[in-house]
Amino acid sequence: MQGNQKDENALRINREITAPEVRLVGENIPEQGIYPLAKALAMADEQELDLVEISAKAEPPVCKILDYQKYLYQQRKRAKEMKANAAKIVIKEIRFGPNTDEHDFQFKLKHAAEFLKEGSKVKATIFFRGRSIQFAQQGEKNLLRFAVELEEFGRAENMPVLEGKRMSIMIAPIKKK
Repeated sequence: MQGNQKDENALRINREITAPEVRLVGENIPEQGIYPLAKALAMADEQELDLVEISAKAEPPVCKILDYQKYLYQQRKRAKEMKANAAKIVIKEIRFGPNTDEHDFQFKLKHAAEFLKEGSKVKATIFFRGRSIQFAQQGEKNLLRFAVELEEFGRAENMPVLEGKRMSIMIAPIKKK
């Protein structure tokens, strides 16, 4: 980006506004309405604030008289809060073979239930090594059984999918109301 180009989302302030007339809105003005640009700038100078173009596409452009630095600070603070409140999705993977023993299956099931309770997604994967790909049906049965046994904690997002030598299913936690 070159030095004289501005960010598209940046607002124009004070002398950067080029329209001959502007519509003033907000709390810092005696009466909302359309004013010549010079008068709007004079009103902003009297209050030692900035004239900020809020909507450039409107006819005439909509402006507010406010402290621009304070406005930018509040925008950044609001964006940071929104980012902090955004849900972070964690995917935990559980792997086993097509001929996994019952005890091992129950052990992995218990771990998957804990992951779902804490709000993480679970990706259950069965690895087929060597000729064990012949047991693809057995692997699919195990994955479906895994999803059914976890129904009270989460729901399967898709049916088991075979990708190369691994078959997987994704289980999402149930949202609590």
